[in-house]
Amino acid sequence: MGKRLNYALKQILSSESRLDIRNIKYLPRWAILAIDIFIIMVADVLTILALQDLTDNFYDFLSAPQRMGLALGVNIVYFIVFRTYAGLIRHSSYVDALKIMLACFSTFCTLLAINYGTYALIGEKIYLVAGLIFYFLVSFALLFLFRLTVKQVYEYFKNTQKNQNLQKAVIFGADENAISIAGALEIEHPKRFEIKGFITNDNSRRNIRILGHPVIYNGLKISQEAIALGATALILSENTLTAEEKFAVVEDCLEHDIKVFNAPIVSSYEDEQSVSHKVKSLQIEDLLDREPILLNKENKKQQLTGKTILVTGGAGSIGSEIVRQVAEYKPELLLILDQAETPLHNLQLEIQTKFPSLNFKCIICDVGNKKRLELLFKRREIDVVYHAAAYKHVPLMEENPHEAVFVNILGTKNLSDLAVKYDVGHFVMVSTDKAVNPSNVMGASKRAAEMYVQSLYHSCEKDGAITKFITTRFGNVLGSNGSVVPLFRKQIEKGGPVTITHPDIIRYFMTIPEACQLVLEAGAMGNGGEIFIFDMGEPVKIMDLAIKMIKLAGYIPNKQVKIKITGLRPGEKLYEELLSDKSKTLPTHHKKIMIAEDLPGNYEEINAAIEKIIRSATKLKGHRVVGELKQLVPEFKSNNSAFEKLDKASPVHDQKKKIS
Repeated sequence: MGKRLNYALKQILSSESRLDIRNIKYLPRWAILAIDIFIIMVADVLTILALQDLTDNFYDFLSAPQRMGLALGVNIVYFIVFRTYAGLIRHSSYVDALKIMLACFSTFCTLLAINYGTYALIGEKIYLVAGLIFYFLVSFALLFLFRLTVKQVYEYFKNTQKNQNLQKAVIFGADENAISIAGALEIEHPKRFEIKGFITNDNSRRNIRILGHPVIYNGLKISQEAIALGATALILSENTLTAEEKFAVVEDCLEHDIKVFNAPIVSSYEDEQSVSHKVKSLQIEDLLDREPILLNKENKKQQLTGKTILVTGGAGSIGSEIVRQVAEYKPELLLILDQAETPLHNLQLEIQTKFPSLNFKCIICDVGNKKRLELLFKRREIDVVYHAAAYKHVPLMEENPHEAVFVNILGTKNLSDLAVKYDVGHFVMVSTDKAVNPSNVMGASKRAAEMYVQSLYHSCEKDGAITKFITTRFGNVLGSNGSVVPLFRKQIEKGGPVTITHPDIIRYFMTIPEACQLVLEAGAMGNGGEIFIFDMGEPVKIMDLAIKMIKLAGYIPNKQVKIKITGLRPGEKLYEELLSDKSKTLPTHHKKIMIAEDLPGNYEEINAAIEKIIRSATKLKGHRVVGELKQLVPEFKSNNSAFEKLDKASPVHDQKKKIS
């Protein structure tokens, strides 16, 4: 028994088992009520003692214990009415103080009413009015002081716990949102930040203090202001910053080893605790994201509301976002088609949760299976097709060109032919900037699909067909399957290295919602035969992207996380284009959206060439498939690929060589 006791004492006194104030459990409500009753008893005793020094003329209608009991009884009733015991003492707020004030004031008013009531009935008073006033003030002061003391003691011990490494941070902004963020972070458990102050662009709020912290006007660089306040982190809460201003702020902070965190708009969340949890490290998507595109919803309502919509590749990153955006317009029936079983199942569960009243159907099908597709078109009167099904990984398609043909070319041909046959109103094809002057099989297959869709539209237009074929073309999509950003993030989480194929490689970027907005808008505004392209802003150097992502994660590039150059992959080129040399752009009603004016080819010739390519793919003749693709798409020049020898043998290449 003695050994067990000694062991227990050692454990209690050891540093590893030191009391952590943050782990103390909450007091039950009955215990808080009991403490409050004890406090008002003390207040009652103090009132009696104070009055004894002031006067001997007490009313004797009730004895002192009876007067005390009556006051306590009334006070307890109002404690229960206003639920003063229901809050957490360590998280007391002004609301709790107001409840105590109301309970004490109501007690005072009730006792005063009883006092004058007995006087009116029997000519006797119970209490001295001065005593009631004194009791009201003392009881409120003691109850409030108790809560304030517990709150401050808890905060003190919480902030002085050993092994706690708080990030010293300043908040950019001094508006209501910034104040709410600071308040939420102060009560966060476990605490992550020690707020050192606020930095604001609002000149009217300079040289004041908020929540006990200084507010500094942003006269110098953000980094200098943060360092002056002793901070090593910046929390962005200012939602009025443009994308360019935010980029400049983050760039300045990263150069001076100041971590950057993003804060939410507090009005979007219900409780402070959830707000504090939303303060997270800034992601690269927050910097690459541009100003939101404002598009007309009315034209899309007319096209989608109450209609039957088919989305192919619906479980992919682009297709699934198209599904979510289309669902907002309440179609009569939404058909989601994909060959990937698990992602389609996951999307089905998501749609059932987010859109419980939506009529939708998930279909497992390969777009290369024309018989299966035709059965679908026969059974459903489809109004709009969004064709997002495609193979898009460049190196994989370079190694498997026949598969690129089966999905990207044959799949597109099957769907577009059926759209014409069954009088689909709009057919919107999702393409890529890799289809412009392609240097790989994937890009060439998408260009072939573009050519077929355009030529089919112009051929059918002469015969009076109603299907409007529209193509959308954009660059890399942030967060999509295979995108460089998720890859870099995983590599950084593992400690590196971050792999880049070439130090000079650049790419255009857009977000998934942006890309899908373009698809829906193109489908609504298109008259048929157009290729819509998007103003994607300035291209991003992938090396700079990697460095920023490493810094945002809190590491030093090439020291804590290495950057490794692996060499260009088969079919990859240093930069992508949205227009070929022969194309021109036409403006639309929106400055961010343009039309690439491509001359449509002859349908019979393109169809014959594509049939030939499909036959070669069926025979799994890789080099023959690529050679025939190059004949159909003469600007297709392989780069860093085994198919480069096909270019050297082509007469077009020889002619260009002579000219140069």
